[in-house]
Formats: sequence, C-alpha cells, structure tokens
Amino acid sequence: MERGLKIREEGELDFLALGALVNRLDPGIIPFRKATQCAIHVSGAEYNVAANLADCFRMRTAVVSAMSDYPLGELIAERVRSMGVKGIYKHFKHDGVNGPNMATVYSDRGYGLRAPVVFYNRANEAGALLKPGDFDWKAILAGGVRWVHCGGLFAALSPTTAALAAEMMKAAKAAGAVTSFDLNYREKLWKIQGGEAKAVETLGRIVEHVDVLVGNEEDLQKGLGIPGPEMAAKSKLDPSAFFGMIDKVVKKLPQAKVVATTLREVHSTNRHSWSAVAWMDGKTYTAPTAELEVLDRVGGGDGFASGLIYGLLSGEPMEEALKLGWAHGALLTTFPGDTTMATVEQVRAFAQGGSARIQR
Repeated sequence: MERGLKIREEGELDFLALGALVNRLDPGIIPFRKATQCAIHVSGAEYNVAANLADCFRMRTAVVSAMSDYPLGELIAERVRSMGVKGIYKHFKHDGVNGPNMATVYSDRGYGLRAPVVFYNRANEAGALLKPGDFDWKAILAGGVRWVHCGGLFAALSPTTAALAAEMMKAAKAAGAVTSFDLNYREKLWKIQGGEAKAVETLGRIVEHVDVLVGNEEDLQKGLGIPGPEMAAKSKLDPSAFFGMIDKVVKKLPQAKVVATTLREVHSTNRHSWSAVAWMDGKTYTAPTAELEVLDRVGGGDGFASGLIYGLLSGEPMEEALKLGWAHGALLTTFPGDTTMATVEQVRAFAQGGSARIQR
C-alpha cells in the first residue's frame, strides 16, 4: 500500500461514480453533415470509469446519475447493467416532447489529417437538474465504498451539479473513501456557465476534498487557475512542464496525494504517441511511450483513469498502477465506443511489454 493513500481493504463497493449518462452517436469516419447512419455508444466521462472497472477489471462498481423514463433512458439503463455497473438513479418523468432528456453527444472519428468533431445537444438534460439533497449519501455509503469519483464534465452542467459533486466528496471523505476527480476541462461547456473564472471558482469547492487529481497542463491552468509552467514543453510527450506545475498544485491543494495525466502527441487522427505521468508523495513517475494506431480516441483518458485506479485499489506500487492506466488507455483506443472491450489479462500483458503478436 502506498504511504499517501489510505484505501480501505473491504467494502460493499470498490468504486462509485457520480455523473451524467449520455448517448454518443458515432457515424464513424463520415462527417455528420453527410452521415446516413450511426452507432450508439452509451457514455459519460464519470460512468466510463465505473464501466471499465467493472467489465475489464472485475470490480464492484456503481454510478449515481439521472434517469429519464423513456426509450432512450431504457437503452442507457440496459447498457449500464450489461457492463456490470449498478445504477443508482433519480428518475425523471419524460413528457414525451420536451424532456427532461438524456443528453446526446455527436462525435465523428475523423480520419488521417481530418480531426474528429464533437458537439452536443444537452437541452433540458436530466443530469443537469440533479442537485444537493437528491441522494441519501449516508445510505449509499453505509455498506462501505472504497473509492468515489467525479469529474469536470458533470460539474460544468449546472450550478446544482457542481454543488452536488461537492456534497458527495464531503460525504465520501467522512465515510473513509478515497476520492478522485478528473478535471476534464471542456471549453464549450464552461463557456455557457461563465468561462474560465467560473470554472476555477466552481471546481475549487470540489477539489478541496479530493485525494487523487487527474488532469493535464491545460486542465490545471483553466480548471484550477494554476499558472502555466515557466518552461514550455519541448513536445507533448515531455513531462517536465507538467511536473513543473506540481508544486503549485500541491501548494493550492495540500490534501492532494496523487496527480496524474496522459501525454499524447497527435501525428494524425489515427497515429498517436502515448505516455502518462504521475506524482505521488513528492516522487514523479513516467510510463513508457507507445505508438498507437487509433480506431476511436474517445474515452482514452477515462481508460487511463480506470487502469490507474484499479492498480491503486489492488495495492500495486504507483509505478505499476501508472503502467496499468497507460496500457488500458492505449488498448481502449483500439475499440469502437467509449468504454472498454479489453480484459485485465490483456492490460497486464501490455503493461509488462506485450506486443501485437497473434494470440493462438
């Protein structure tokens, strides 16, 4: 067990996430303006971590979310169950016309020199209506929860979702759970709420209760208001700029025990160089660099977070936990959709230097 994180050995749940559930419509490499059909992927940054931990890493997980009672909600609830995640929902009655709705994310995959394009329809979203007092945290946490997670996408939906995230983190800390938060700064979402200044003020009230922080340099700057590094990174894979900001992060958030992020150099939509870095207890850790041939990049960061969390929950040293996160995030980009199709054996083999040779 790492010195900084006190993870309880037992609990009814290994992991609990709070976040909005969405349908992601994916027309593949065809841009939406020319699309004639699309795949439906059930997603949500916070939920993705719970789904990955349940399906690939065989852990007991749950998601706390909003559920609108109409066919799109039923589709989502069915997919959550099939990934092995327990759904804890506040139900909303859909009026058949205006909602409340389950949000839709539209995201083509791009190809080669053409980047993926992401846009949203989050009008009258059920998830944004969630507020403090909607969930009985004492009852939810009563059986013992080892790790609790939320993220910047959920906090950006409305002032009430941010307040609910802060309420949950406080309750989780009181119940003895480890807490994590993925900053996941999204300009389009925060612009509606009041921009960077609003993000810094809002997220500040949540992260003061957080043990493990996931976020890159931009997330730390725009989400937490931490000044950028004095030295610009030589490349996107150079960890020195990220590590150069850690002192400022720890000064602002003295209770933070782990800070981690992925490093990604995008050569083309389908060719990325991929690594990851972490700080814990004053020590820095760097994962190897892999050259990825990317099928679908959405969810890679959530794949990293889930592998890292699995490693730490399993009592692995930080170096190994980081490699598991890096390996799972890499594998996740080879599958369609936002959640995992990997097995824990594949992740461990890749983390230990496995290759793409055929498995007979």
